[in-house]
Amino acid sequence: MSAPTLWEEGRWSGTRVTRFAVFACVLLVALDLSTSGGLGRTFDLGFIVLCLGIALAIRPDEFFSVGVLPPMLLLGVCGILGVVHPSAIAPSGDGMIQSVISGLAHHSGELLIAHACLLVVLAIRQRVLTRAEKAAYSKREVSPAPYLVISGEPEVKSTTVVDEEPHSPQSMTASNS
Repeated sequence: MSAPTLWEEGRWSGTRVTRFAVFACVLLVALDLSTSGGLGRTFDLGFIVLCLGIALAIRPDEFFSVGVLPPMLLLGVCGILGVVHPSAIAPSGDGMIQSVISGLAHHSGELLIAHACLLVVLAIRQRVLTRAEKAAYSKREVSPAPYLVISGEPEVKSTTVVDEEPHSPQSMTASNS
């Protein structure tokens, strides 16, 4: 196993990030339910910050697992609350499925913001990583920039006049006339 590169040091695996995100969502739900009785702004803002944090914490080779995580997290939160405490995400008369759909609909704007921020951070990290890898393979540090050198003598031409005697001794080279 090779030593971790600069970009992998301090980064978490996809499994670890997913576990952390689920645990943080449980804490956000518990905090919001204890303060307001339902999912509100506390959960929404915490969810956005959580998505930014997991985008920064993941290893580059596992960007996909984090890229699809926010919708799954919100669906999981709404699904569990739809079963356990449906009035936290929907009107009290709604059933379980309607509660889940209402919860997703009510928090869809925040999901869109969180997911967009996460994807932008991942795109920026991918671009920086690609540029760093290209720079690592450059040989500019050890070799100079290439340049063109044209060397050689100027072109030598001989002239031959037809039907006359040559004024100079006969040339041994072919004539290009």
